[in-house]
Amino acid sequence: MKKSVFALLSSVLVLGTALAGCGGNEQAGQQNNGNSGSQEQPAAPAEPKGPQVLKLNLHSEPPTADPGLAEDTTSGAIIRATFDNLMRLKDGKPEPSVAVDYKVSDDLKTYTFTLRQDVKWSNGDPVTAHDFEYAWKRVLDPATAANYAYQLYYIKNGEKFNKGEAGITRDDVGVKALDDYTLQVELENPTPYFLELLTFYTYSPVNKKVVEANPEWANEAATHVGNGPFKMETWEHKSKLVLVKNENYWDKDAVKLDRIEFSMIEDLSTELSMFENGELDWAGEPLGDLPLDALPALKDQGRLTTHPIAGTYWYKFNTEQKPFDNVKIRKAFAYAIDRKAIVENVSQGGEIPAMGAVPPSMALNPDGYFKDNDVETAKKLLEEGMKESGLTELPPITLSYNTHDGHKKIAEAIQDQWKKALGVEVTLKNTEWKVYIEDLHEGNFQVGRMGWLGDFNDPVNFLELFKDKYGGTNDTRWEHPKYKELLTQSASETDPEKRKELLAQAEQILMDEMPVAPIYFYTMNWVKADKVQGVQVDGLGFVDYKWAYISE
Repeated sequence: MKKSVFALLSSVLVLGTALAGCGGNEQAGQQNNGNSGSQEQPAAPAEPKGPQVLKLNLHSEPPTADPGLAEDTTSGAIIRATFDNLMRLKDGKPEPSVAVDYKVSDDLKTYTFTLRQDVKWSNGDPVTAHDFEYAWKRVLDPATAANYAYQLYYIKNGEKFNKGEAGITRDDVGVKALDDYTLQVELENPTPYFLELLTFYTYSPVNKKVVEANPEWANEAATHVGNGPFKMETWEHKSKLVLVKNENYWDKDAVKLDRIEFSMIEDLSTELSMFENGELDWAGEPLGDLPLDALPALKDQGRLTTHPIAGTYWYKFNTEQKPFDNVKIRKAFAYAIDRKAIVENVSQGGEIPAMGAVPPSMALNPDGYFKDNDVETAKKLLEEGMKESGLTELPPITLSYNTHDGHKKIAEAIQDQWKKALGVEVTLKNTEWKVYIEDLHEGNFQVGRMGWLGDFNDPVNFLELFKDKYGGTNDTRWEHPKYKELLTQSASETDPEKRKELLAQAEQILMDEMPVAPIYFYTMNWVKADKVQGVQVDGLGFVDYKWAYISE
């Protein structure tokens, strides 16, 4: 996450008794009426009374619990609970965690971290600076094929090593353990939000001995090793996952929960029913979800928490497949969507119609780049695009989404809108998340839904997704030389206003070319038991259970 001159605009929401009132995302108390400001809560008692067990639901199976390979919010939450980084977010600010101190060079390009000497892995091994060096270089190693490797391109020679540039080896990457408890990091350019980036799970350490002994180490509870507040006790795939307090955690006295028990229920109505019956302490986002039809009543009852986050729900076009290799046809389909109708009548979660790629908390052009539901322009562009492509009729169109009631209803609504506005017949296709994300990465789609929640609060986090044709998350296969040039220039521009202008020019190109059709900016909605305290959900949608507790 990004901090600094480009300050974090959505601060952490801390859930407590005083609440009146946060890569790819797979799912669309008291009511806080959309307030995303920081909320204060009473300090947790030294020893909370009652069983310290938190019961939650995961809407789907985490694809991995390996911080070097994760790229979704569900995996990220499990990793955040079971790993600890040099820095950790608390109350919206990065604070030293495994690092006890750090120094920054005068040119702002070299960071030297001093690590705590009492940090251990859950198997008892000491955590050292060598673990961080190994982990980060592992992510950047082309052989790892980590889709999030670009998050470490801020490190000197990180991008060159990842892309296999001649003459650049692992030893040239700017991260080095000077000794067991000193880590030196050299950056390509001054990066004022670097400390915030270090809180993201891709920057987590891993245990070299464990990783190299078993390639599947992160996919089973028996072999999973982390250094975080919790450790994995049980992982019954597609059924349940249990985390327990890690007795080897350096800050274990701050951890009050003994257990976090995750169910894996995909049916949204069942999740809500389990909450109403006391089988869950929390229902809804960020890891579960609520039935869209239930949101109005929960809101009217004053039980629904709605929290805006820096995220965009969009449809990706496969620009290598007809007819979406034509920019005018892409724009026609994008312009014909009635976003206002979607958020008011379908999603109903307080979302904001999106006429740009970058969310409001970091907006470059708050007015947007096109009109919502611009059917007349859409018709004209479709006609022109078909002529340019030599088409007298469109080929069969398939809209893909991962299995989820909300995505289904949105897809059905947009299917109907495209039929009425453009006369286009669209087939819907749904698959479960793991298969779906593989299809997108392999280009096996025409139009596919996806959501992006910011990893840090800066526009470049949304724009850099589309910098490289074969970038880890650029399933559109779109690339534009001027767009790439603007993003490259922005990386070395130290004047905030000049940098913002470069990024605004880049977003303009993105919306002129429309490899993705933005639909809305995210909110998160949930209900929780009053006894659940201290869970932190930040303005980017990340959840941290380190400080959570149960107050009976």
